[in-house]
Amino acid sequence: MKAKFEFKQIRIISILLLLLVAFLSCERDDFQKLEQRNWQLVWSDDFEGTAGQLPDASKWAFDLGTGEGGWGNEELQSYTNNPANISTDGQGNLVITALRNGNSFTSARIKTQGLFAQQYGRFEARLKTPYGPGLWPAFWLLGENIESVGWPQCGEIDIMELRGQEPHVIHGTIHGPGYSGGNPITKSFGLANGRFDTDFHIFAIEWDEDKIDFFVDDFLYQRIERSDVPGEWVYDQPFFILLNVAVGGNYVGFPTPQTPFPQKMIIDYVKVYQEVN
Repeated sequence: MKAKFEFKQIRIISILLLLLVAFLSCERDDFQKLEQRNWQLVWSDDFEGTAGQLPDASKWAFDLGTGEGGWGNEELQSYTNNPANISTDGQGNLVITALRNGNSFTSARIKTQGLFAQQYGRFEARLKTPYGPGLWPAFWLLGENIESVGWPQCGEIDIMELRGQEPHVIHGTIHGPGYSGGNPITKSFGLANGRFDTDFHIFAIEWDEDKIDFFVDDFLYQRIERSDVPGEWVYDQPFFILLNVAVGGNYVGFPTPQTPFPQKMIIDYVKVYQEVN
């Protein structure tokens, strides 16, 4: 009798586990079942300039210099508008190049601040990252009201960040009041058999009034909803775009003697869509 009772218990537990797995599988499937949206392209740059040309000044502005506190992150590089650090390659790409000269580093950071910003929609870029300890490439957004309210009240959406020492893993993150700096809302996505520096990948968000979805190559790996945010939801205003390659900083640490330079982030395009009803 005892053996039969124990077998019955095991069978019940097994059935419950199967039901749990099925439920979780359905939850994952539902997560990937996105509502059909009609996207209309509203802004783009395909970087079709000749080799050695700076990015289009009607679309991009520069951040220059070392910034206060290494742009607030103890970064080591100085950002320039030198074609050696940023220029089109004549093959339909923009190349941001981090250079080392002894103990100093130069790179570039561009933004659409004052030129283009949008509230909601799909923001995407197709690019190939640099790699190596101490390299920090990023494709990200900041709230257009940053000059009046400051950071993190303006909000920040990091569509793609990568620690150069982990070239197979990217991070999607938001920063806002009550969840910023070392305490953001974030999730990682890793390639099982590849690296983000060896081929191009598409990094994107789809953002509306209630949520932000994060994608790699159109695979949805993270959804952040308004109810997930422990502080204020500040993603109900226009945001502008930034692209940069930082060197060093509290997020990635210092370059090592083994970090190869120069290092390049190669951007095929940046596109922004809005939903059309």
